[in-house]
Amino acid sequence: MKLKEIELRIIHLPLVRPFRTSFGTQTSREVLMIKVTNENGTVGWAECVAMSEPLYSPEYVIGCLDLMKRFLIPALKSKQEISAEDVPTVLKPFLGGQMAKAALETAILDAQLRDQKISLASYLGTTKNKVACGVSVGIANNLEALGEEVKSYVDAGYRRIKLKIEPGWDIEAVKFIRSLYPEIPLQVDANQAYSRADGKHLAKLDEFNLLLIEQPLDEHDILGHAQLAKVMSTPVCLDESIISLSSAQDALELKATSIINIKPGRVGGYLESVKIHDYCLARSIPVWCGGMLETGIGRAANLALAALPGFTLPGDTSASSRFFKKDITTPFEMVDGYIEVPNGIGIGVVPDIEFMNSITRSVETINS
Repeated sequence: MKLKEIELRIIHLPLVRPFRTSFGTQTSREVLMIKVTNENGTVGWAECVAMSEPLYSPEYVIGCLDLMKRFLIPALKSKQEISAEDVPTVLKPFLGGQMAKAALETAILDAQLRDQKISLASYLGTTKNKVACGVSVGIANNLEALGEEVKSYVDAGYRRIKLKIEPGWDIEAVKFIRSLYPEIPLQVDANQAYSRADGKHLAKLDEFNLLLIEQPLDEHDILGHAQLAKVMSTPVCLDESIISLSSAQDALELKATSIINIKPGRVGGYLESVKIHDYCLARSIPVWCGGMLETGIGRAANLALAALPGFTLPGDTSASSRFFKKDITTPFEMVDGYIEVPNGIGIGVVPDIEFMNSITRSVETINS
């Protein structure tokens, strides 16, 4: 298809409650939305999952906006015809920028699939029509508050609880929740908060029968993760370290991880995500789909990905109400611990333009 117009819009969406991790506290989501229009007038949507500041990743909203405007969009516009499958090759000369690249690829893919009248779920090859829901629980002010929040999610029917941890908020917090819920699937996420010297301390988590510990060390410390995996019985899962198929292959070969968290934004898009999934499926490596506090646009696409057969662990595909009082799409609702995979054409949802206009901070339109 030929790109006719690309709209870059920044919106500001408040969270229903502060979300604290080892790298900071979020009270709202600043989201870079991408809208592409092709020569047929067909529109495709995507969101860039970068945060406002480069804390989780080197990428951040304004940086992604600049990268798209200066380099990525001109490269795409230089092609007479472009398909989603072409995007990774066209953008490969530009180093990094996986989140920005993923957003452009997804918007183009959405428009492409809408023209073809097929759903993203069908395109990816999904095998399920609903996905088990997990929920990510931020660091609380105290154990009582943590217990109350977790109880609300358990009562709602979430099938897996993930606790954010950091030094000083780990063993006791996990022990407390495990004592309340001895059987519920439970995992922890450190977001790189620990060092190699913390191996013995982290091994204390083994007694709590966790599904996994996610990204305990720096994203570049593959050797450290391999060493940690030798002293813990809890499986080590990598998140920030996985930015491509090759990085996943390296981490698995070096035994730095035994479970992969696949985040499309972090690996450059859904096409690369499927490659990682297929590689892991062929080797019986469990994978799951992590979340980045996505709006309904990103959540819809993640649900399609998480319905692939290799996604055997509940991911972070929570109901819309987990993070937002009002979402920019029709809200995704959880029923008996599951959310249905969208089956409409493209990603299966469109934004509420009137509401989105009310929370828009800036809009730029780039014509062909």
